[in-house]
Amino acid sequence: MSELKKISTQEAFPTVGPYSQAIAVGPQLYVSGQIPGDKDGNLVEGSIADKTKACCANIAAILKEAGTDVSRVVKVVVFLDDMANFAEMNGEYEKFFAHKPARSCVAVKQLPKGVPVEIECIAYLG
Repeated sequence: MSELKKISTQEAFPTVGPYSQAIAVGPQLYVSGQIPGDKDGNLVEGSIADKTKACCANIAAILKEAGTDVSRVVKVVVFLDDMANFAEMNGEYEKFFAHKPARSCVAVKQLPKGVPVEIECIAYLG
């Protein structure tokens, strides 16, 4: 098995628990769920679009630290606390993930820190 490498950047929202921002193994990068916060640890205020954009900005920073970019994302999972926010989230999401990677979107009862959206992904490094 390939060596596991922890990926961490101060340019993304800091982790809120005992996990890594991302783990690289072989040609794959597993990015942990990103919530709408800034690199200083402050939660982003505003619309679902604003919060989705913040999640995506965190993903971009982590991908950059790993030596890749959004064009190499192959799978995304979006968690929403209310599917009523789906259309607005999707409007911002499609600007970031224009290459249309595989995706799942699920409604959950609650997310960390009471945020309404969280996004995780898998990218190809090879």
